[in-house]
Formats: sequence, C-alpha cells, structure tokens
Amino acid sequence: MAGHSKWANIKHKKAAADKKRGKAFTRLSKEISVAARHGGGDQAGNPRLRHLVEKARDLNMPLDTITRAIKRGTGELPGVHYESQMYEGYGPHGIAVIVETLTDNKNRTVADIRSIFSRAGGNLAEGGAVNWMFKHLGVVRAQGAGFTEDQLLERLIEFDVKDIDSSDHTMFIITCDPKSLEPIKQELTSNGIKIESAELEWVADNHIALEGTEAEKAIEFLDQLEEHDDVQNVYTNLG
Repeated sequence: MAGHSKWANIKHKKAAADKKRGKAFTRLSKEISVAARHGGGDQAGNPRLRHLVEKARDLNMPLDTITRAIKRGTGELPGVHYESQMYEGYGPHGIAVIVETLTDNKNRTVADIRSIFSRAGGNLAEGGAVNWMFKHLGVVRAQGAGFTEDQLLERLIEFDVKDIDSSDHTMFIITCDPKSLEPIKQELTSNGIKIESAELEWVADNHIALEGTEAEKAIEFLDQLEEHDDVQNVYTNLG
C-alpha cells in the first residue's frame, strides 16, 4: 500500500486551491449539518462534528457560517435535508472509482453521476462492485520539515500505522487504522508537526498506472466528478 495515487495528490492540491473559492465552505457546511443532525449540536459529545468544526476553522470559515450549519442540522434553523450516498464504478481505461455524495435529491444525483461515467466511456456499477479493492483507513497528511521517516515512525510506534509515505518530499502521508486517526493527529500536533488534513479515506490496495493521453482522460473524468455540487469525495486506484 506504500505510495498514494496520482489523483490523491492532485486532489489534495485542488483542496488547497478550494480555500480561495467557496466550494470548500459549501462542502463543509453540508457535512457539518449532517453531523449535527445525526449526533447533536454539542461538539463535546459529537466527535465527528468537533472534527469538522476544527477543519472549518483551519479553512478560516466564518464562525456564524459554522453556527448556522450546525443549527440547520439540529433543526433550530430551516434548511435542506441532505443524505449521504456512495457510488461505485469503472472510469476510462478500467480505473476503479468510489464517489461519496451528500444530496437533497438522490434521483438527480445518480443520473448526473451516471452521465459523467458514461460520457467518459466508463460505467456506474452496483454497490460492492469496486470497494473490495479498497480499505477504509485513516489518512493523515502532515508537513515533513525537521523529521525523517524513521523519526516519525518512532513517535508513532504505539499506534496502528499501516504505512508512512514521504515520496513527494513536502509532506508525510500516514495511513492508519481508523481508530488511530485522532490519537496520531494529537501526537503529531504535540510534537509541533503541522497537520494538513486528517480524514477517513478509501485507499486502494493496488494502483493502475496510466500514461500520456490515457492518464489525462482519466484525470479529466475524475475532475468532472469532483466538481459536481453534490460530490464530497472521489477515490480511485489510478496510480
């Protein structure tokens, strides 16, 4: 599982660019509302909500925007009722894809997602057709200055770390058991290491390598999925 997909790296850079646009705020607002609806508006008793609020603050989301999103979730303010849905399929040149969405209209969303797959020469598949090729794991991206991979592993030895990847020389990508995600985040922060992101992700067991125009077509397809208003996350085995 060492090494992360080309799309994962592109996606992370796109997320940084999203900070300059409204899309990141829109996605987080949806997630905050859903987390508050399912677990209540008290961050102390709702770890998922607390994590999302921390993420929103890191993105400099205004406090009143965060508060409104929470109140829409708890019903204190009127708002749209979003439901989560995961789609699986095969994109151009056989790449496996998982798409996570939050939507107020599942019929509209599935029609749009199916259309994006079809136009790219892929196909939307039944649930379970793809996710067996992935594992749902914690993924922490942290700035790597001042630490070697061995030094970082030594600090995280007591946690269930699956892999540490520093191949891009700008940050560490730590893959771990989902239960270790929050403890690892806290350990890194206590050692003065800046966390770029810490999320549960679908991580491919193996990757498909594409080059040239094939890779360009696959990335264009993934980009179209990512840009859809209802799409929260896109995962693939594109290497």
